[in-house]
Amino acid sequence: MKKLNFLRALFFALVLSAGFTSCIEAYEEPEVDHFAVLTQYMVQNNMDLNNMTTDWVIDAAAFNTAGVTNSYVIDLRSAADFATGHIQGAVNSTLANVVTTAAGAGNKPIVITCYTGQNAAVGLVALRLSGYRNCKILKWGMSGWNAKFDRWTSNISDRALQSPNWSSTNTIKQPVSFGYPKTAATESTGEAILRERVAYMLSKGLQSVASADVLAAPSNYFINNYWTEANVNQYGHIKGAYRINETLKIANDGLKSLDPNSTIVIYCWTGQTSALVSAYLNVLGYNAKSISFGANSMINSQLQQNKWTVPGNFPYVTN
Repeated sequence: MKKLNFLRALFFALVLSAGFTSCIEAYEEPEVDHFAVLTQYMVQNNMDLNNMTTDWVIDAAAFNTAGVTNSYVIDLRSAADFATGHIQGAVNSTLANVVTTAAGAGNKPIVITCYTGQNAAVGLVALRLSGYRNCKILKWGMSGWNAKFDRWTSNISDRALQSPNWSSTNTIKQPVSFGYPKTAATESTGEAILRERVAYMLSKGLQSVASADVLAAPSNYFINNYWTEANVNQYGHIKGAYRINETLKIANDGLKSLDPNSTIVIYCWTGQTSALVSAYLNVLGYNAKSISFGANSMINSQLQQNKWTVPGNFPYVTN
């Protein structure tokens, strides 16, 4: 009888043990919502989009007057082009290494420049999200500094005025609500996810698309006009575009106005602001691109503000 009771106890112990083991094997760590963790961290640390676009541009005349040696200038052009001429004291770097290069700034404010200001805008996002808040880009890049480096003049056009996909009246689409993207990351804390995502964004570089391609097939993209309503009323817009500007930020679920499953195309006046916005969105997990050279590549002759005309004539060095 004692032997029978022992066998029964052993049997039940084995059954309970097997069940407990299977529960352990079936248990999985809950999946981290990287987008939620990342965006919560960014809002808590004043890294919403409006903090990227606050006091972030300086034009050539103002920078020359302020004294270029008072700032730490990072030039993102190729080494060969840097050697043909650059702002006195500038440090040559690449977009991929801009955060590392910024460590040499010390207490100086940082000014980032490139060919046209568009790569520099991407670099600015990386620096501000990496703790370098006191940084700006040189408006129009080195093209605005001296005619020797001009890459703007050859890229302006009025192609949109001849396109059937440009609307001269305000028929812009009204925003609707979408979900959020699934942000790919291996880290789990907000700070670490952000560091990982900034590195990823920099590895991709400036994400852009030609205005001719968007005008040819606007339905292939989720297009966002980054202007004010008054600007749209004055100039028109690409057909099928939304106008999401003032509300486009993490706070108050403003990013839900963007379709996370589409290729998002942002356009502005010069391609500099849209390069900044698209870089920021790529950090968060969206597939976003900037229209190269902005409205200046579509309706340059019509523009009354932020219009490329002639480059500056400020000094440069070659050593």
